[in-house]
Amino acid sequence: MNLTAGAAGLLRLDVPVEPDRDTAREWLFEELARPEYASDRTLLQRIVDWFLGLFDFQMPGLTVPPFQLALVLVGIVAVVVLIAWWIAGPVRTSRARRPVAAVVDEDDTRTAVQMRAAADAAALAGDWSTAVIERFRAVVRSLEERVVLDPRPGRTAQEAAVDAGVRLPALAAGLRRGAGLFDDVEYGQLTARPQDDVVLRELDAAIASTRPLAPAGTGAVLATVGAPVAAPDAPAGPGGTRGDAPGADR
Repeated sequence: MNLTAGAAGLLRLDVPVEPDRDTAREWLFEELARPEYASDRTLLQRIVDWFLGLFDFQMPGLTVPPFQLALVLVGIVAVVVLIAWWIAGPVRTSRARRPVAAVVDEDDTRTAVQMRAAADAAALAGDWSTAVIERFRAVVRSLEERVVLDPRPGRTAQEAAVDAGVRLPALAAGLRRGAGLFDDVEYGQLTARPQDDVVLRELDAAIASTRPLAPAGTGAVLATVGAPVAAPDAPAGPGGTRGDAPGADR
């Protein structure tokens, strides 16, 4: 009798078990809680492990753990980036936002001679920034007085350099340099040096001694201020010879 009951029990154990919904959920949670499933790491954890593995090397006499070494290197890189931004960022921003205005004010009626005198007085006092500003203004005013530039309200230093460079091609580079120096001192808050005033003195002198090309289409070269201008040829005389006045001895 007992043997029969035991055999029947063994047979019942071989019958597949179909749990209900709640039992199946409970079994699933128990299965996922097993240690072999808990060993899987997230994607973020794997990335962190890879990054730390870059510093997982041995150096003689170095006992710093890789994690601390990584933090030190990241900190050094951050400091370098901040220093580079502090140096380059404000300079780039100030240049991009630098105001641009007329090189000579509309109500400034001084002559080039008067502007040069103001530049000389500033240089004598050691005020090189004012000397540079007034000296370049004298350059522009002298170009207007010689009709190399037409007087135009609102003309900037760069515009004056470009326009004058067309008529004075040999001095175009010097004009652009002078205009850049003027802008840096006047608007970029650059402190001028004595050699900057020397550069503009030499530019002013070179312009005064250079004959500008005539405007496009005229095909002539203008004389410098103060240079003698050749008189037009006299009409031909009765004998067909130019310059012979009537009744002159032959």
